[in-house]
Amino acid sequence: MTADFDAAPVSDTAPARRGRRRRGGASDGPELFPQKPFRQPRHVFKPLETVSTDQLEAIHDTSMQVLEEIGIDFLHEEARGLLKAAGADVKPGEDRVRMDRAMVAELIAKAPAEFTMRARNRAHDLHIGGDAIAFSCVASAPNAVDREKGRRPGNQQDFRDFLKLAQFFNIIHCVLGYPVEPVDLHASIRHLDCVADMARMTDKVFHIYSLGRERNLDGLEISRIANGLSAEDFINTPCVASVINTSSPLRLDTPMLQGLIEMARAGQVSIVTPFTLAGAMAPVTVAGALTLQNAEALAGIAFAQVVRPGAPVVYGGFTSNVDMKSGAPAFGTPEYMKAAIVGGQLARRYKLPYRSSGVCAANTVDYQAALETTLSQWGAVTGGGNIIKHAAGWLEGGLSAGFEKFITDVDLLQMLAEYMTPLDVSEEALALDAIRDVGPAGHFFGTQHTRDRYKDAFYAPIVSDWRNHETWAEAGSPTACDKANRLYKEALKAYEAPALDPAIDDEITAFVERRKAEGGAPTDF
Repeated sequence: MTADFDAAPVSDTAPARRGRRRRGGASDGPELFPQKPFRQPRHVFKPLETVSTDQLEAIHDTSMQVLEEIGIDFLHEEARGLLKAAGADVKPGEDRVRMDRAMVAELIAKAPAEFTMRARNRAHDLHIGGDAIAFSCVASAPNAVDREKGRRPGNQQDFRDFLKLAQFFNIIHCVLGYPVEPVDLHASIRHLDCVADMARMTDKVFHIYSLGRERNLDGLEISRIANGLSAEDFINTPCVASVINTSSPLRLDTPMLQGLIEMARAGQVSIVTPFTLAGAMAPVTVAGALTLQNAEALAGIAFAQVVRPGAPVVYGGFTSNVDMKSGAPAFGTPEYMKAAIVGGQLARRYKLPYRSSGVCAANTVDYQAALETTLSQWGAVTGGGNIIKHAAGWLEGGLSAGFEKFITDVDLLQMLAEYMTPLDVSEEALALDAIRDVGPAGHFFGTQHTRDRYKDAFYAPIVSDWRNHETWAEAGSPTACDKANRLYKEALKAYEAPALDPAIDDEITAFVERRKAEGGAPTDF
């Protein structure tokens, strides 16, 4: 799944490539879309710790026993060879790899605790780790959904429309995955069109998939070109990420290992994330699922350091539970929140940046969607998450990307960012003179102190409706989903593609056309 768009809408078939510099998301429709300039929120509150130091060490120790005694299958011959040379226990003819805890600790210590990811627009560079937070929109959904068209397989136009929304809203800091999978593009060349669109239609940090070595190499080259970097500078400048998912339990498959190798060799960012659903592909207890998550994440992160010491990595947590009646994944549950918070404790123990997610299992934009998304975001934020994926637009356990849901989530994210903005306790904010002027039994509506600040004194929601009942009823009693439906369309109209150097644009075009002529990436069909 993202030229000047002042006068004409973007084409349904191809994005315009050249244009003036984007004015910024808040400049179009300021009353519809009140938003702050692009900035990363910061953890101003100490992350929660729901287990004690001794309990955390018990999870660590058990996960080390898993790596030492049980091991993990590495389904890639080159990867096993690299690990064996580094000192891992690898028996000839077997996929299983065992690593002792001293080896794991030594390798993990080589990974950077914090780093910066360069964006095409340097004002959108991201700090990863420490107290910094980056919100990414929904990724990898096979379907798109909105009120008029309903649920349908992902396509290129929906992919591009989600990119426009991700670019337009400043609270979306990066695009870590295709918001929706454009299945109308052939799998052999889909990655070429999608990564080129992300490079052109956004100027924020983006993502490439690890679905075979060729796709990684193509995505890395488009990223290098888009950022105007030489090959030497690129390897020393993190600017693109890939999520490496383990095949729980206890497996890393060939495409993911190929991706981990290529990302590490190129000096780019791997977000190693086990998908551990308690009761299904992980033990039914949260502690057991976290033990498995930790073992798998550390195995992948350690391997990245074998490939290239100092390679930038992120510790990913995506542990939740299933509905034990149906086996369906559940998100935004109390168990999900506990796992998100303890996942952050584990990442901090290893001095690694932490990835979490803002997700739900709801099928539509309703109470369930709001409740589960808010709870999962709360677990991610209070757990100290540095990268929070799927933070806008996720529905149906990740099977759908919702346009209205994108807008309601943006409102939630902006509120969270405002909540994490430090309180102003300056002399002016303490307002002693205003209190003195008003005195007992007065009001502050007309004071100079209020008049100077009323426009931005409080967060202005984009979805919530603060009108009284009579005024709201006269307007047709609109729901939050009604408003979100209107607003996503207004945001698409207001979108402007960011400026791109014509020479870079041409170089991307030439590379994509050459790779398409060569057949793109191999597929099974």
